[in-house]
Amino acid sequence: MNETHNAAETHENRLKRLKMRSMRRGIKEMDIILAAYADAKLPAMDGAGLTLYDALLSENDQDLYQWVTGQVSAPDRFAKLVENIAVHAGAR
Repeated sequence: MNETHNAAETHENRLKRLKMRSMRRGIKEMDIILAAYADAKLPAMDGAGLTLYDALLSENDQDLYQWVTGQVSAPDRFAKLVENIAVHAGAR
């Protein structure tokens, strides 16, 4: 699914979908990091935050891992979100 979620998708279903996508990555480390973050933080996010998180999940796992661990700077649009994920994971 692209960044614009289905208007018919309920908030509850959107959260479930994003949590599932967080757990089913390609790299086990990202599964663990994103699943924990999703469980803890997604319920409190507004629509714009969820849309940004949805877009982040479309990025390559290798890139995400490097961004979260601070090996490479995240693109500006994701920088704050990646920083929050990294702090939550204890990576920073």
